[in-house]
Amino acid sequence: MPNTAFTSDGRRQRGDESRRAILRVAVDQASLSGLDGLTIGGLASELGVSKSNVATLFGSKLDLQLATIEAARTVFIEKVISPALARPRGLRRLIGLVELWLDYSEGRVFAGGCFFRAVGADASAKDDAARELLARIDEEWLAFVTRAVREAEPELPGLASRTNAAEVLAFEIAAMLDAANMTSLLHRTSRGYSLARSGIRDRLIALGAPTDIGLTGSSRNLTTEQ
Repeated sequence: MPNTAFTSDGRRQRGDESRRAILRVAVDQASLSGLDGLTIGGLASELGVSKSNVATLFGSKLDLQLATIEAARTVFIEKVISPALARPRGLRRLIGLVELWLDYSEGRVFAGGCFFRAVGADASAKDDAARELLARIDEEWLAFVTRAVREAEPELPGLASRTNAAEVLAFEIAAMLDAANMTSLLHRTSRGYSLARSGIRDRLIALGAPTDIGLTGSSRNLTTEQ
């Protein structure tokens, strides 16, 4: 008599492996063409499998989009958030967070740069579960940067004189990171990353950080500077 539990576990394992393989392709495709460009048929063609196999694993296009967003979130946590949390709390963690994000974008962890900035533009014009999930992840990101700024406040005496200073500085840092990502994609140059490092460094020094905090140059060179 066959062991049905063993057979079921084996099928589940194969299904999980197939799902992960599909999502590895999906996150890159979405980072290049947005969530609307992500289709069950396109993924099936890319992977050389039938549409029915992909549809069985994900169901609808919206389910596929949501799973892709969650997969990208997992990668982002692995590449940026977890390593930042491993840094000592305070200014060193904040600097580390900036460097990790820039390396994540500049190193093309996702083919289209920052996944969330790539898919956010199209999704923002809609009112569905994908936009809601992306908005929640964006709020989590800004809250994490704000937390890192607050932890660094004792080393940034200039923050004390401003209302909502931590939130404003976190927003400024996030904006410069986004600008670096967008510039690199549009102009095919790494100059934006150097400018973001310099801009954030100067901003922190103006608030009282020591001049030897780092962020002095790009650690990568994707293309020739313009």
